[in-house]
Amino acid sequence: MVTNKTLKIVDRFLLPVVIPAVLLMLWEFLALKGVLRSTILPAPSIIGATLYDMVVTGELWGHLRTSLWRVIQGFTLGSSFGLIAGLLISMSLRLERSLLLVTGILRPIPIIAWVPVLILWMGIDEASKVTVISIGTFWPVLLNVIQGIRSTDRKHLEVARILGKSRSTILFHVVLPSALPSIFTGLRVGIGIAWMSVIGAELIAASQGLGFLIAYARELSQADVMLVGVACIGVTGLLIDILLRCIEKRLLRWNVNLSGNV
Repeated sequence: MVTNKTLKIVDRFLLPVVIPAVLLMLWEFLALKGVLRSTILPAPSIIGATLYDMVVTGELWGHLRTSLWRVIQGFTLGSSFGLIAGLLISMSLRLERSLLLVTGILRPIPIIAWVPVLILWMGIDEASKVTVISIGTFWPVLLNVIQGIRSTDRKHLEVARILGKSRSTILFHVVLPSALPSIFTGLRVGIGIAWMSVIGAELIAASQGLGFLIAYARELSQADVMLVGVACIGVTGLLIDILLRCIEKRLLRWNVNLSGNV
């Protein structure tokens, strides 16, 4: 007899891998039958063998470590500035109005458009790449912080004021806890944009990193190496997102909307 615990395990861990497994088997079958050209889309078994060789030799880890360190630096800077700016803007309508034109012009600019500009200003060293990532991370964090703070339940604020709580107490014990779900949403979106930003920067100007690996493999027509780099980006981004969700769930145990999530 199938128990509820078994059904929960199947629903949580097995179902998410069914469709990817079926797609991989179909991909392998079509590649073996020659429907897919190996020079364009190699079979998963070939990509897996290439991945194994690159892991054993340490080549993949070197590129991943470089990109990951750039993402960590840029994400930390961008999210920190986004959090601080979001707090200041959300608490001052005058400041928001004064920055309305500036933010309205800068926010729609694609991240990739900043890459040549920052290379001209800062050169092709690490500073330009980290700055690109910071810019990409800044906007989603900023917008979600503002939205989260301004969505605080007015009843909670009124109760805190009636009890005579100071502004700092209201901020750290009422406003910020209420805004945390929105802030974590901004962080998760920001880390995704951070990965896109670093790959875009490395594709244009870099001698190390996953973006450089993909660009160099394209020049050598090594489709398997390119797809290893692409898969590595996806898996790493997924693991970081899972980590953020676990931290969010631990910090926000009171939030019923997170029940059942990773």
